[in-house]
Amino acid sequence: QVQLVETGGGLVQAGDSLRLSCAASGRTFSNYAMGWFRQAPGQEREFVAAISVNGGSTYYADSAKGRFTISRDNAKNMVYLQMNSLKPEDTADYYCAASFGPLLAVVNTPETWGQGTRVTVSS
Repeated sequence: QVQLVETGGGLVQAGDSLRLSCAASGRTFSNYAMGWFRQAPGQEREFVAAISVNGGSTYYADSAKGRFTISRDNAKNMVYLQMNSLKPEDTADYYCAASFGPLLAVVNTPETWGQGTRVTVSS
């Protein structure tokens, strides 16, 4: 398994941008599909975005389409989530996830989680 550590959360205003980073260590990072999930207070954890092992394919939740961009740098063992035009409803703890194999593996059955980073968007 890989180990995941998220950074980049914080307090921003509506309309601002924020980039989350996830550093991976352990097993061969390039063998893992990666994803971002979030959990708002009192809500269940939900899928946000995913990226395939080579970065060639991405998949987004409807709430993220057009505003968020997931990317990865396999040379640096990093995955990113660029979040633009943030809204108060984006306030949540954001989690990086990994699954060995294809993109849908991390969407449907994430194997490994980071500890999360909190994003708060004020109105």
